[in-house]
Amino acid sequence: MSEELAANDFPTSGRIAAVDFGSVRIGIAICDPDRILASPYEVHPATDWQQDGGYYRRLTESERVVGFVVGLPIHLDGGESEKSKQCREFAQWLMKETAVPVRLFDERFTTADAKNRMAGAGYTRSKKKKRMDAVAAFVLLESFIEACRYRGEIAGEPVDSPPEGGEGLG
Repeated sequence: MSEELAANDFPTSGRIAAVDFGSVRIGIAICDPDRILASPYEVHPATDWQQDGGYYRRLTESERVVGFVVGLPIHLDGGESEKSKQCREFAQWLMKETAVPVRLFDERFTTADAKNRMAGAGYTRSKKKKRMDAVAAFVLLESFIEACRYRGEIAGEPVDSPPEGGEGLG
């Protein structure tokens, strides 16, 4: 794909990876090419993410990722925050680094859902902490895939769409 990649171009088939962007850890989940099954992939350190382009390019190549979905934290009232701005910045950076399309998708309740799913799994506290972000990315990816099926079109928003609002985004 070219550097001129349009933010609206998102493939309708092929493997996609979801990213739960955090300030300490970045959870990643990947689906199969038919977008039927999604799985938690791994948790990657968030420190110095701007210097981590090689990791994401290798991930894109080794896992044959055709697109990324980055979770966008939205307040219950629909507004955005400073964290939303950081996620938008990461998503734009990711698209430039990997040369594959990226969509932003509302991540409300993904961490709560991930905690509920892990509650009965018998993980120790430290294992839960290490795995939580990948499971949150998995929940995000499942939600994105279902939203696309339900709507009959690609869900979420392009990385270059304007923020909906929120404090501090002026």
